[in-house]
Amino acid sequence: MICNSFVQHMHDEVEAGVITVGLSAVLMDISLAAVAVSRIVNRNVFDSLVMVPETVNTHGEKQHRLDMKAHDIFVSFLKKGKRCNYLISEECEDTIDLHNDLYDDSVYTVCMDPLDGSSNIDVNVSVGSIFSIYSQEWQSKAGLTPIKSGQEQRVAGYVIYGTSTTMVITFGTGVYGFTLDYVTGEFLLTHPNIRLSKSGSSYAINEGNSEDFPHQIREFLAFCKQSDFENNLPYKSRYVGSMVADIHRTLLQGGIFLYPSTSTHPKGKLRLLYECNPMAYIIEQAGGLAIDGMRPILSIPVLKNHQKVPFIAGSYNMVKKVLNLYSNESINNHVYYSC
Repeated sequence: MICNSFVQHMHDEVEAGVITVGLSAVLMDISLAAVAVSRIVNRNVFDSLVMVPETVNTHGEKQHRLDMKAHDIFVSFLKKGKRCNYLISEECEDTIDLHNDLYDDSVYTVCMDPLDGSSNIDVNVSVGSIFSIYSQEWQSKAGLTPIKSGQEQRVAGYVIYGTSTTMVITFGTGVYGFTLDYVTGEFLLTHPNIRLSKSGSSYAINEGNSEDFPHQIREFLAFCKQSDFENNLPYKSRYVGSMVADIHRTLLQGGIFLYPSTSTHPKGKLRLLYECNPMAYIIEQAGGLAIDGMRPILSIPVLKNHQKVPFIAGSYNMVKKVLNLYSNESINNHVYYSC
């Protein structure tokens, strides 16, 4: 069986008018950077023998030595490609101006978590990169048009570095998975037209925080653990602790991923622009749902680069069950999170 290459797929999408030449060029730069990041992740066990002082990122979180390496790799490839104008990265407080000239009136902004789940690297658990691309306009008087919500995404995707390196992307016309062939160095189409099953049999959540969850989430977890053979209950608990790994399994096998608000983190811990929005776009394009409890993730107004939101996504029927639990109450009575 001969698989289409990512390069050929991009060419076909441009020819069909699905994406522009500029968008395809930015995507190619991201794919090339992902190959380089895949190599440093695979070499981690050897490089870790050299002691490196622990650092903290701009959000006060512990930073793995590969976090900034991955960030620097993506910055380098996007800058050399000359098509991406701005980068919003988890590893940088401010928007990065790549000083690339405009080819037309479009301004391409990439929002990215360069290395999601990096705390799992040293125990050989799958990690990944998450990204989305926005096409904005430059208005001479008003400046750059702001990103209003995730509905404006032109492309979203993630790369998972596991037993194989796989890139999953959507242009708003379905979801496709490409796996890196280490012999040729190319991404090949291995998962055409990914569809998320309407119902699943597993849930992914850090139940160690269950006492701090809103009662709607605790009620849903109690439902998941019921014994009801006819309705495929109880569900299986499957939690890796790496968003990319948990979403990838959910996407391919069905199920639900939950990272809700807690009393100590009333707005959740995941970032809207470069974690929740791209994952929500992918999940919805595959036939699933993504909400913060009350609202679709993609409808949430973007207020700042590192904005946090609760995140619940996966198979349609399972997420709808959670939505119904929240909808039974007014948003004003939401235990922790208020719009």
